Amino acid sequence: MRATQTAEKDAMLSHLFIGITDFDRALAFYGAVLSGLGLEARFRDRSRPWVGCQGRGEAGPLFLIGWPFDGKPHDPGDGQIAALLADSRALVDRMHAIALAHGGRCDGPPGLRPEQHENDHGAHFRDTDGNKLCVACLSAEIAS
Repeated sequence: MRATQTAEKDAMLSHLFIGITDFDRALAFYGAVLSGLGLEARFRDRSRPWVGCQGRGEAGPLFLIGWPFDGKPHDPGDGQIAALLADSRALVDRMHAIALAHGGRCDGPPGLRPEQHENDHGAHFRDTDGNKLCVACLSAEIAS
């Protein structure tokens, strides 16, 4: 299902919200991971606390991290994953290393996953709260 934002642009997602427990720890982790993929903070509100990130010069979607809205403790689910696109396989590898260097936990090292997509080169990891993330490049490797 796709929601039309304008006549020129269709978008599937408005935003993706990831629940966290420790704002400063999560901000350090996601700041490193998301900036490596070209996303930057559009707003930050420590009183809530939450932060919203987007690609430079993009109108959407927002990638949000923050405390759960219902006020209950965050509980990472199994079976859900936030998958982010990278423009190269080398960037996937680099983002996995950055995630682990900033407190993330490996949940599948970088490599080809042809059972998901013929060119899928992805890396899976958990953030500092246990949320599952993936960075993937779906482009064929270009021989040099």
